[in-house]
Amino acid sequence: MAEKSGEEAPAGARGGLFGAGGRFKGGTDPIMEKFNESIGFDKRMWKQDIRGSIAYAKATTKVGILTEDECYTIVSGLEKVYAEWEAGTFEIKAGDEDIHTANERRLTEIIGSLGGKLHTGRSRNDQVATDTRLWTVEAEKDILKDLGTLLEAGAEFAKMNIDVLMAGYTHLQPAQPIRFGHWLMSHMAALMRDAERLQQLIPRANQCPLGSGALAGNAFGVDREFLARELGFDGVTSNSLDSVCDRDFVVEFLLWHSMLLMHLSQFAEDLIINNMLKCVEMDDAYATGSSLMPQKKNPDALELLRGKAGVALGRSVGLMATLKGLPRAYNKDLQEDKVPLFDPVDT
Repeated sequence: MAEKSGEEAPAGARGGLFGAGGRFKGGTDPIMEKFNESIGFDKRMWKQDIRGSIAYAKATTKVGILTEDECYTIVSGLEKVYAEWEAGTFEIKAGDEDIHTANERRLTEIIGSLGGKLHTGRSRNDQVATDTRLWTVEAEKDILKDLGTLLEAGAEFAKMNIDVLMAGYTHLQPAQPIRFGHWLMSHMAALMRDAERLQQLIPRANQCPLGSGALAGNAFGVDREFLARELGFDGVTSNSLDSVCDRDFVVEFLLWHSMLLMHLSQFAEDLIINNMLKCVEMDDAYATGSSLMPQKKNPDALELLRGKAGVALGRSVGLMATLKGLPRAYNKDLQEDKVPLFDPVDT
């Protein structure tokens, strides 16, 4: 049966700003809206999303889509949205499907209908790919700094205890006497390799996909090299189809993280054994007691490290299982990359 023209959609948003109109005449089911939305977890990319939008506004001004005055108004509005997020006063509303919808909705509330012009020629496909790369690279650089601190502390502690001897083991059997510092630096050596691997990941992740559009590029010829420079990327991605669906950089990070946790788990296991043998002693601040046996001092922090190594491996395998059957280019399955990406950084 043909649909009647001018028929009003039922109550309920259809994808907020980006999904309204088009071929759809009816509203989305509230259950579908809830199932489809990602604002609950991708809101943490608010900063990267606004940075990308400011850069895109400047790029579209260069090709004449926006006037200089319009660009100024949009950028000023985005800076106000940024300030709200930073102050913790940004209000997420019904219909804010994701961080992109939320930020543009608020921008439009602040500056009026001009806010909708920001999205000209841009797709949420290249927008989310840009946000995710920016967020991942920032997280990787922060982790690299933390690893450097850990390595320095390990080396210093080994040096302080250079004359301390301990039993060295093979097959969990006493083998030869070794220096405590030698044993400790054996674990630091593995973490040094992890730091080197992380350094190698960053340049591959730090490539700009913005300007790839939904899949076939940007119809207005925005300067992608300009966008890359504005956002601090090392360069631009090479193929628009690949750009919007490539999550190799997420998988690489998750695999790297699982190897880091594997090494930390090995370190934790060694410490648990040596604590039991009274070679090392757990600080009370990182141990727990027993609800039944008051004499016990449990190495829970180390046991949790062991446990998290298995979870880390599961994340990487799970995401690869999601990606393995996807056709080119963007598919909604890719929304499922965020939680596995965010969780390791939080851990």
